[in-house]
Amino acid sequence: MNIVVVNGSPRAIGRTGVLAKQLVDVFNFSLVDLALGELPLYNGEAEQKELDVVKSIRNTLIQADGIVLCTPEYNNAMSGALKNLIELFGSEPFKKKPIALLAVAGGGKGGINALNNARTVVRGVYGNAIPKHLVLDPVDFIENDISVKEDAFTKVTEVIDELKEYVQKEILYKEFLESKSF
Repeated sequence: MNIVVVNGSPRAIGRTGVLAKQLVDVFNFSLVDLALGELPLYNGEAEQKELDVVKSIRNTLIQADGIVLCTPEYNNAMSGALKNLIELFGSEPFKKKPIALLAVAGGGKGGINALNNARTVVRGVYGNAIPKHLVLDPVDFIENDISVKEDAFTKVTEVIDELKEYVQKEILYKEFLESKSF
């Protein structure tokens, strides 16, 4: 089962990146880290899709059986960096693919709008956002934001378990279709 985690935060140091990296470490998933700043700002020009980094990330996402999108909430929506990734690639890497949504709130409010926004955008690229999602607040992180607290990570694991169920069903469905001749 090939699952890719996308750190949708452009910040080099932040809780969204901490969450994404903890998911990669605990579950042995792959990581696409938008904090590295490697992707160009989408401009609609065809030559962008020919850049080596764009090809590499696109291929990583296409090969994934499932995707975890992690995003901070900026101005009641997902991060611009994450939206840029989706704009750059369009539906190809997301179409009919199970996708988990996790948001990291920065303060006393937030998170759910980022999830709702991400769900709408994922639907727009024909991805299958799973029903279970989660917002993590600053209190869900160990002091100095070095990792997600154990009780909060248990809730994250519930989201990942549901994603794995959807991925497994999609894999079985594809195998079934391949075994039949219609």
